[in-house]
Amino acid sequence: MEKPLTAMLQPDGQPLDMAGYERAGGYQALRKALTMQPEAITAEVKRSKLRGRGGGGFSTGRKWEAVPHDAPRPRYLVVNADEMEPGSFKDRLLLEQTPHQMIESVIISAFAIQAEIAYIFVRAEYVRSLSALARALAEAQARGYVGADILGSGFALTIHVHASGGRYICGESSALLTALEGRRPLPRSRPPRSAQSGLWGKPSVVNNVETLCCVPHIVERGADWFLGLSRCADGGTKLFGMSGRVKRPGLYELPLGTPLIEILEEHAAGMQDGYQCRAVLPGGASTAFVMREDFYVAMDYDAVKTVGSGLGTGNVMALDDRRCPIGLLRNLEHFFAQESCGWCTPCRDGLPWVERILAAIEAGEGEPEDIETLARHVDFLGPDFTFCDLAPGAMQPLGSGLKYFRAEFEQHVNEKRCPWHESAGGWA
Repeated sequence: MEKPLTAMLQPDGQPLDMAGYERAGGYQALRKALTMQPEAITAEVKRSKLRGRGGGGFSTGRKWEAVPHDAPRPRYLVVNADEMEPGSFKDRLLLEQTPHQMIESVIISAFAIQAEIAYIFVRAEYVRSLSALARALAEAQARGYVGADILGSGFALTIHVHASGGRYICGESSALLTALEGRRPLPRSRPPRSAQSGLWGKPSVVNNVETLCCVPHIVERGADWFLGLSRCADGGTKLFGMSGRVKRPGLYELPLGTPLIEILEEHAAGMQDGYQCRAVLPGGASTAFVMREDFYVAMDYDAVKTVGSGLGTGNVMALDDRRCPIGLLRNLEHFFAQESCGWCTPCRDGLPWVERILAAIEAGEGEPEDIETLARHVDFLGPDFTFCDLAPGAMQPLGSGLKYFRAEFEQHVNEKRCPWHESAGGWA
């Protein structure tokens, strides 16, 4: 099984320096890319069916194509490395241990869209990532891979590593651009799209870390090879995370379309002794629960939708039979409530209300009508009712939780207690 994204990881967890990266084949894809027409690179990426690995799943090639040929200068490429969603930690691995892969990916992608300036927008808490990127960028500049007239090609690129001020909303692409401009990170209305008017009103492309790290491998080995890596219609491998009470939590690079049950039982080695997996959030905190009867679903963008959820970031969170689902939901909604940017009323006021109701139910203080109030919030905070996708994402686990764990909600309300807090060997 080929694992292009993680092939260069070192046993000690330390990143390769420039010499080691070049010995392993690093920057050969860049040399090839600079001999190609930018449009040819975009066409190959589009043919590879690379889709965004940050949660949206949009075609990378189509996103690049949206930059007009006669677009004004400068153009910007922005890497979204603001990984803050609970349960998601895949980009951190790539940034910390393969920073030169990130730098090479940025250069090739910027060349494809003819961007003169690139920003790598990193979550400030990722201190090791920022340090690794700074060292790699300095080494790349010293070798002539970044700067003016890269490798004699006539292409010039400036790369900035930007430490984000924080907030989950910065992971939303337009809010990220606003934050880069030094303003309060609020989402922007569309149109125009960022490909037409993004950072400082100029054409901009925003891509996720894992997405861009696929690009050098596509350029070097071709779209057909990339398509052959997956088990579905889309191309490539995927970094799948596994958290919860499993025996081997962590990250696994596997073919896109790998069955969920294989990730859980084989790669993560199943649940810890004494625990059973009731359900999972398959793509991080803003996806709906998938129950045991659907664990055979293929983990790809289209298949996961057929069981009522989404692939999201591909970071699987396991809910075991000794964890209170209401407590889990309360914890998630607390995060989303505190991370709301406050721009629109449903999100600003609705998410704290949801958190308070869940906290009351968990504490044994809930009322029967609270369950219906939560159900109404799932509708009122859903798509088309808020300015961006933060609140609709927060409603995904809640809506599915009300569907699948209705009996547990009613038990909390009727018995005025949380059974998990009081049961032997409980999670509290």
